[in-house]
Amino acid sequence: MTGTDSHRGRRIVVAFVLMLGFAVVIFRLFTLQVLQAAELTVKAERQHRKAVTVEGERGTIYDRHGKVLAINVDVPSVFGVPSSLENPSGVARDLARVLHVRADEIEKKLKQERSFVWIARKLDPEQGRRLEGMSLEGIGTVMEGRRFYPKGPLLSHVLGFAGMDGQGLEGIERRYEPYLRGEKQIVVLQRDALGRTVFPKGLDEQGPAAGHSVMLTIDEVIQYMAEKELEEAVTATGAKGGVVVVMEPRTGAILAMAVNPRFDPNAVRAISADRWRNRALTDAYEPGSTMKVFVAAAALEEKVMTPGTLVYVENGQMVVANTVIHDHEKAGWMTFAQVIQRSSNIGSVKTAMALGEDRVYRYLRAFGFGERTEIDLPGEGAGLVKEPQDWGSRSLSSIAIGQEIGVSAVQLATALSAVANGGWLMKPYIVSEVRDAKGRVVMQAGPQVRRRPVSPETALTLTGILEGVVAHGTGSKAAVPGYRVAGKTGTAQKIDPQTGAYSASLFVGSFVGFVPAEDPRMAIVVVIDEPQTEAWGGVVAAPVFQRIAEQALPYLGVSPHQPIKLAMNATGGVLQRP
Repeated sequence: MTGTDSHRGRRIVVAFVLMLGFAVVIFRLFTLQVLQAAELTVKAERQHRKAVTVEGERGTIYDRHGKVLAINVDVPSVFGVPSSLENPSGVARDLARVLHVRADEIEKKLKQERSFVWIARKLDPEQGRRLEGMSLEGIGTVMEGRRFYPKGPLLSHVLGFAGMDGQGLEGIERRYEPYLRGEKQIVVLQRDALGRTVFPKGLDEQGPAAGHSVMLTIDEVIQYMAEKELEEAVTATGAKGGVVVVMEPRTGAILAMAVNPRFDPNAVRAISADRWRNRALTDAYEPGSTMKVFVAAAALEEKVMTPGTLVYVENGQMVVANTVIHDHEKAGWMTFAQVIQRSSNIGSVKTAMALGEDRVYRYLRAFGFGERTEIDLPGEGAGLVKEPQDWGSRSLSSIAIGQEIGVSAVQLATALSAVANGGWLMKPYIVSEVRDAKGRVVMQAGPQVRRRPVSPETALTLTGILEGVVAHGTGSKAAVPGYRVAGKTGTAQKIDPQTGAYSASLFVGSFVGFVPAEDPRMAIVVVIDEPQTEAWGGVVAAPVFQRIAEQALPYLGVSPHQPIKLAMNATGGVLQRP
């Protein structure tokens, strides 16, 4: 073979190799760009972009005067892109020092075969600043809204709280979730070449619409008074806890709802669910002598009794259904007014007997016991009122003195308000209006009459009797200088869970009242659960009523002996009180 032939052969081989190489490249390009295009596009999207759902800012919650009770604040959340990390162990150690989380827990997240992982959400701003300064590869931060309660524990059981993703979990946050939550929108998060920043794509300039604002009937100042006085009473008596409800009798609007022990909705993770429960409306208890108010209302309405009717109270002891009913003091004859003012068990039992089972049951239901008040808060219980066919031989007598019946503090406040306002049973409510982001009213609430348990004459007569409870009866510690107060004390034995019988040491002390008696601005229910000192409601609960009323009346502009002459009529308007 000549030299020329040899060169030609080499050229052919080289050309063939080059052509073969080009063929392989072209085939590979065809495979990547045509055959695997869809698959690789999805893979690239997963590696570089993450579609997440974001919501507009959650609506603000205000008290009746526009004071902020719950609001959103922007805080940093930190995420990772595991596919871009070369040293997840080292990054995890760096993050652990800032986040105060175990490094192995962070490392486990960073080693996942995912394109996006949350490492920690809704951090303190200072933590976010430190992370930004570290410029860790594959780690980024994004601002998210976190629910913040500027008053801390104040009104915690009513407000409830929102979860990590902004959804309402308890209280107003849960009940009004459809209004409070913002609109949802899909946003694509993309990291830059260094994996340090996030860019939203497809997010319009204004972002998703914010949630609606909610205005409560609660008065922050009165709420503070109620919580402060309740906490001091619980501490002083060594009680297990307590409840205070303050209601406007004419409207049913809730001015304050305090539950003790309190909790901070800004830090609920370490608190048991039992602490979140709003006992003012979830828990039913035997009310004791406060129930005598409504048995008395029935007796006056049915004209079974008048204030001056004489009742023989058996010198403090009477046998009913083979059990003995006692009074705390021995007496012979009392007027019906004195039966209520001195809280005679025997006199109340005789009153119930004069009414009979059917009428007692009918009036208890008329005042709202045994059914939900339909207040706009979640978790309300109906209490317990058995039908007469289920009563035992002593049930009528027991119910007359507040046993064998379960009521909530909200039910009591609502029923008491019906006496205070001239006989109208109102629907209690705690949200007055809802406004959208532009300030337009989208929902408004107001007074709603449910029914009329008693006449104005009965309500007025009973009010006079209840004034005597405070003036010279068992409720003297509820007296507010310069104002006329109507109310009733209650002391109830609790059931011992070990024996199933009434306990000799576990009690509930309570006081229910309204003020000014001649034209009430507030109906107040105070319940002290298991006081370890005195158990009497007139001793442990009445002073709480007195201290709240004494501060709240001047705050509301009610001068001593100068009441505004208003009462509600059937349509929810006002008229001159007779």
